[in-house]
Amino acid sequence: MSDENEHQKPAADKAETLAPEEMDAMSEEELLAALSGEEEGESEGEGFANPLEALAAENTRQEEEIKELKDQLLRTAAEMENLRRRTQKDVADAREFSISKFARDMLSVADNLRRALEHVPEEEKENAGLKTLSEGVEMTERELLSALEKNGVSKIDPEGEKFDPNFHQAMFEVPNPEVPNNTVAQVVQVGYVIGSRVLRPAMVGVAKGGPKAEAKSAEDAEEG
Repeated sequence: MSDENEHQKPAADKAETLAPEEMDAMSEEELLAALSGEEEGESEGEGFANPLEALAAENTRQEEEIKELKDQLLRTAAEMENLRRRTQKDVADAREFSISKFARDMLSVADNLRRALEHVPEEEKENAGLKTLSEGVEMTERELLSALEKNGVSKIDPEGEKFDPNFHQAMFEVPNPEVPNNTVAQVVQVGYVIGSRVLRPAMVGVAKGGPKAEAKSAEDAEEG
């Protein structure tokens, strides 16, 4: 039997599985497609010595796909956690610092109340009318500072403390050999903080000419 006959025999066998009426109803293209589809089905799985190898290859492919999906899931989870933390911090900051502009505007009111009290002459403080007015201004100042403090705004009055550039602004030097260098010798204008953020630094005069400030020992730092 020739090679051509051997090749045509399987196709003839496949054609026998189709009913005559089905073959009559099919066009030549449909009939060829049906026969070629069956042959393609038989060639599926070629390249492997046995079905176990094909199964092992498919299993490896699926494991790699699962691993990739797990990596994607972990990355997505990490991104969501970072987003949650950033959002949480933004909400906390917004809650803590939302009144910053309003509080800053109120500082000038507090300054003017303090100036009004400081400009009352000592000899006039016992004057009945002026004394009542001074007490009213002082009470207003206390209530204003109390309201600010309830909203996280605290006053910085660092006289006698070590100069801290994060919270103080040096305006001038004060020669004083009796106190350590960089000690706040005079407060020109008190400062304010809101939470951990400086709302306005304290304007101060800094002592110069004295000994260096002694560093705190570890034991003193723990006690402090």
